[in-house]
Amino acid sequence: MLTKAYIPFRGYYSTPFARWQGSLATENAIVLGANTARRWLAEKGWDPKNLDYLILGITIGQPAVFYGGPWASAMMGAEGVPGVTVMQACSTSTTCLYQAAMGVETGMFETPFCLMTDRTSNGPHTVWPNPLGPGGEVISENWLMDHFNRDPWAGGAMIQTAENVVKETGVTREQCDAVALRRYEQYMDALADDRAFQKRYMFPAEVKISKKKTVVLDADEGVMPTTEDGLAKLRPVLPDGAHTFGAQTHPADGNAGLLVTTREKAKELSADKNIEVQILSYGYSRAKKGFMAMAVVPAAQRALEAANLDIKDIKTVKTHNPFAANDIYMANELKIDVNGFNNYGSSLVFGHPQAPTAGRCIIEGIEETAMNGGGYLLFTGCAAGDTGAAMVLKIG
Repeated sequence: MLTKAYIPFRGYYSTPFARWQGSLATENAIVLGANTARRWLAEKGWDPKNLDYLILGITIGQPAVFYGGPWASAMMGAEGVPGVTVMQACSTSTTCLYQAAMGVETGMFETPFCLMTDRTSNGPHTVWPNPLGPGGEVISENWLMDHFNRDPWAGGAMIQTAENVVKETGVTREQCDAVALRRYEQYMDALADDRAFQKRYMFPAEVKISKKKTVVLDADEGVMPTTEDGLAKLRPVLPDGAHTFGAQTHPADGNAGLLVTTREKAKELSADKNIEVQILSYGYSRAKKGFMAMAVVPAAQRALEAANLDIKDIKTVKTHNPFAANDIYMANELKIDVNGFNNYGSSLVFGHPQAPTAGRCIIEGIEETAMNGGGYLLFTGCAAGDTGAAMVLKIG
């Protein structure tokens, strides 16, 4: 269990998430993430030069990604701060936070900043020469679609891993539709009172189109209205499958940032001196081949065990749920109400830019827990390669 790593209350932000090929589709994600973080730090009145390390999380290659970490820190205004680039598919945010927390725990860092950013829109196409092909023959890869559609180890598309869990555990189409509708209703709660919940943490993204025009994205883009009848009319993505496009997430663009530091520094920087946010533990897992949706459970159990907690001790649960079956399976295994977690939003509804997805979910979980008087927060989610990652935090 970690004992020294804290996040200042409100020492974090997430941009809105933009739909695939939407408002953020042409901006270099590293540039956009660094510029957003610089603007956010300026609004907080925090000097970027006080940071001592940058952990950049990104999963879709961008021009100059080779220089990612130190380039981003320099654009943020922290020119003397080194940085590292981390890629772990949908677990990227949890891994970035854990690395930062371990740096604080060991005394290596005092104020590391985690910046997670991705643009799934207009992703790169990598080309390699094919030494076994005739002259000019190439091997190519689309960084988004090919990764969605084929796991080189398990051999199938990501949605196939969810359907494998559905078939083995008896999850039904009706259950998936019901969870999809419930998650949409929970997201709508975040839009109540002029988006009061989202405005607790959300920071706008800005894209400069020309010298005279700047596009400001200050709310999520691409969330589809969801009804019971609408879901019932959709065809399964795979023949005889339980998931429609309404019961799975969609690719998106965006970024998120979190500051990790010592208890003393966190209290100094906190927006509310009476609220502490402590990182307690991290858990990871790998499910059996081709059953990615199962990985959320052992990851959560490992994080809970490391924090010396039981699921009954947890006040708030947030998940990265690319498929409705993820939440159904987890609820059944942990014996919790599938309708009682992911309040105010989840990636099933607001989309999945990959690197920042878990970061936004954790931020929302912190805010929800603080609103409810404090307690323990569990985040867990699956990631490519039948893996999962989880984190437990204490708020209050």
